[in-house]
Amino acid sequence: MKQFEESFGRLVIRFRWLVLIGLILVVGAISSGMANLKFVNDGRVFFSKENPQLQALEALENTYTKNENVLFAIAPKDGTVFTKKTLAAVEELTEASWRIPFSNRVDSITNYQHTVAEDDDLIVDDLVRDAMNLTGEDIDRIRKIALNEPLLVNRIVSDKGHVTGVNINILKPGLAGNESPIVTNFARELAIKFRADHPDIDLYLTGGIIMDTAFGEASAEDGATLLPVMFGVIFVLLGLLLRSISGIFSTLLVLIMSVVTGLGIAGFLGIALTPASANAPTIILTLAVADSIHLLVTMFHEMRAGKEKREAIIESVRVNLQPVFLTSVTTAIGFSTMNFSDAPPFRDLGNIVAMGVIAAFFYSVLFLPALMSILPLRIKARSEETADFYCADCFGDFVVKQRNGIFWSMLGVMFVLISGTAFIELDDNFVKYFDTRYDFRRASDFVAENLSGMDIIEYSLDSGSPNGINDPEYLKKVEEFTNWYRTQPSVANVMSLTDIFKRLNKNMHGDDPAFYRIPENRELAAQYLLLYEMSLPYGLDLNNQINIDKSSTRLVVTLSGTTAKELRNMDDKARDWLKTNAPERMFTYGAGISVMWANISKRNIDSMLFGSFLALTLISLILVFALRSFKLGAISLIPNLAPAFMAFGVWGFVEGRVGLAVSVLVALTLGIVVDDTVHFMSKYLRARREHGHTPAEAVRYSFHTVGVALTISTVVLVAGFTVLAFSGFKVNSDMGAMTAITITLALILDFLLLPTLLMKIEEKN
Repeated sequence: MKQFEESFGRLVIRFRWLVLIGLILVVGAISSGMANLKFVNDGRVFFSKENPQLQALEALENTYTKNENVLFAIAPKDGTVFTKKTLAAVEELTEASWRIPFSNRVDSITNYQHTVAEDDDLIVDDLVRDAMNLTGEDIDRIRKIALNEPLLVNRIVSDKGHVTGVNINILKPGLAGNESPIVTNFARELAIKFRADHPDIDLYLTGGIIMDTAFGEASAEDGATLLPVMFGVIFVLLGLLLRSISGIFSTLLVLIMSVVTGLGIAGFLGIALTPASANAPTIILTLAVADSIHLLVTMFHEMRAGKEKREAIIESVRVNLQPVFLTSVTTAIGFSTMNFSDAPPFRDLGNIVAMGVIAAFFYSVLFLPALMSILPLRIKARSEETADFYCADCFGDFVVKQRNGIFWSMLGVMFVLISGTAFIELDDNFVKYFDTRYDFRRASDFVAENLSGMDIIEYSLDSGSPNGINDPEYLKKVEEFTNWYRTQPSVANVMSLTDIFKRLNKNMHGDDPAFYRIPENRELAAQYLLLYEMSLPYGLDLNNQINIDKSSTRLVVTLSGTTAKELRNMDDKARDWLKTNAPERMFTYGAGISVMWANISKRNIDSMLFGSFLALTLISLILVFALRSFKLGAISLIPNLAPAFMAFGVWGFVEGRVGLAVSVLVALTLGIVVDDTVHFMSKYLRARREHGHTPAEAVRYSFHTVGVALTISTVVLVAGFTVLAFSGFKVNSDMGAMTAITITLALILDFLLLPTLLMKIEEKN
């Protein structure tokens, strides 16, 4: 193996120009694949086709209508919606909203289809018409009707009457990927005009379509800010730590080529960029630095020891080829096992990064040495290693002398930190994925606090037969379910067809409040519903609540201020109620975007368990084979596994809640944290096998030869993922923060626990 490594390095130097030109041509060809990359804004991209919650939602939407919306929240500064001026503004915005692209329904307090009886006729009309000509008596009547209508309160108008909304349902044709931004931009233009025309009214813009656009904008913002910052951080750190213009230049070229290769291959494979996978360039940049640093630090070390540049490069390749190969393979394996994730964007992220990491290996051991051999490089030869600035030797002596105290202290720290996992709770909230720098988040928070909740659970309740929704017995069960839900905590509104039936029954009995109940006769109920449907204007029909053959109806529950756990529990309780109190045919599962997000973390952790176990098994086998020692391979598992669990513990103490991004942490970091272990143990074994050192001497040798490189690479890795932690998109920021914590803990364990563990076991034997 030693002979192969040395021969490889000599061949790279000998054919350096051929290597350089060949790799540049390869990168140029692969880069053409980037033209095929496209960005997907839809938040549903986080859910696989096999996801049962997605399947339930799509089945419900295929039965009724798709529930993708834009919501304008209108908050008059005088504190009341019920004035001529505000109602006229709502009328104006309602009419203008019909012009939003792909809109198929607009609901507001002004166009609410109010029903009254005149003799034997049912009159269905807008609740508000020509608001500027309303009298005070008219406005009082409108306020009374609106604030007593279950279909409006805490859905279209607040129970205090201080905020109202205009909700636009969007039916995207699905022919292009930019439909959500088109809708959002049009809605934003409407909002700008409305605010200019009505400075006395605050307007907020939110909804599912706005959220989809926010996903894309968050990724674009990260790409425009975090990626350049990452480049800057790497440049500054390399300058401070390497102090070599040629080394910095070569490393940056390797990084760019690695990113281009990963994205280019992704383009050829048809992988789309999403808010999660768009982080691949930043992660590849961060990971690819480590390979170059190890090669350069070793090369500089050899030149300071007196070797000529060419021989120093060959020795650096010889010493680092195997560990760099192992770290690249294990990192790629770790990211590849993200294919077990239930969220497709993380599969794509794992695949792109894995391809970039493998590319970085080839560029580091081929392109970097070849380029460094022709670039000018001035390193002064010195009799003693001058890297003591980093105090690697001093630290190595300290660890050897204090091995027992350090060993038991580290075990105690591990136990304490891992205990923090007991405080972790699975939670996901799609609104809180965006921090308050985004208009969508601020608007959504306002709506949740002042108008209605943002979490929705939907049910399709089957009557068992065509036109069965007119059956009084069926309607009474739906009403019981509706009333049960309205008594539950955090429920803001329940939209149920039974409220329409009760209102129609009252209308057709002279508006007598005593008849505000389910009609007793099926034929009568059918006549009421038919009469009502025939009176509704275009775009305000009941297709969003009733299926085609009138065999089932849609019940929509809106919740406010719930956590993912509370939402899951609420749906569980609802299913229990249906199982106990309703006919078997009515039993169903809750559906909706909120239900999907509430379950995704748990589903993703469950799906990643096998992936993480597989990654651990493969990496362990590779280490045992490479280290040629089952015992040392087993020892390496401790500093490789412990950092992720310790990081979860830290997160449990500090944050407490784990969402989608953190659920892939073990697979994401396992391959990364192995890097330090591999490099440290490879130098330890080289000292033991090639130089015949004792365990203590081998530990000192490892710190002397690789301590600086591990410190530099870890600093760069932590800096890179810390930059990602500043993302305004929680999936990215949590992933960055947790990964940075894990990598930091990994270095601490590799510098403190691993050497003391090696000495304790090896010296005992």
